[in-house]
Amino acid sequence: MLVLLPPSEGKAASGRGAPLKPESLSLPGLAEARAAVLDELVELCASDETKAREVLGLSEGLRGEVAKNAGLRTAGTRPAGEIYTGVLYDALGLATLDAAARRRARQSLLVFSGLWGAVRLGDRIPSYRCSMGVKLPGLGALGAYWRGPMASVLPDAAGDGLVLDLRSSAYAAAWKPKGEAAARTATVRVLHAPTRKVVSHFNKATKGRIVRSLLEAGAAPGSPGELVEALRDLGYVVETPAAGKLDVLVSEIH
Repeated sequence: MLVLLPPSEGKAASGRGAPLKPESLSLPGLAEARAAVLDELVELCASDETKAREVLGLSEGLRGEVAKNAGLRTAGTRPAGEIYTGVLYDALGLATLDAAARRRARQSLLVFSGLWGAVRLGDRIPSYRCSMGVKLPGLGALGAYWRGPMASVLPDAAGDGLVLDLRSSAYAAAWKPKGEAAARTATVRVLHAPTRKVVSHFNKATKGRIVRSLLEAGAAPGSPGELVEALRDLGYVVETPAAGKLDVLVSEIH
């Protein structure tokens, strides 16, 4: 099973570990594309703070993020699983998983990123600010920029098992499973059962809990149908409005 996650807008501070070693990141087929984005982002943020804030969509209060990006090459690093924070990752609670579940997380979770394309939880990266919705002056819109590199690398990463896609729309645009892989892909929508409405915060938290439940149970569904069975066994109320689409219904918003 390969689980596709969005990153978090907010991130933990860079660690005190060694600076970034691009060659150490997972999915080495993305190395050239990563280098191009990193080069342009660092140059932009080091040379023109005002333009960088405009490109990155940052308010005056977030101007410190520009300086952070300018220093990406020398900043300390920590595992991506510690860098990404926010509602989904709080609910996932990587740090509190047992050893077996953490091992499964490192193997099966892939976090999409405007800067890195995609990384695994154990990849050591610095804290940064660059969403998939950014349009860099030289490379253009990152969602479109990453489609080519992702199309050449992600099918192998997906293997022949289930692809559980929990990304937001901006990150989903960077790679869409095709052909046989598309038939093995499941997307999840979380609905407030009484109203049948999606609530953003509630949606992210529940997706984090779903991933945690699967990791703790050691579940390894190979198809969307097997995923439905696994989630129901774990106590979730699941409906299937269309092939490969799952609605998880939750009564309480928390």
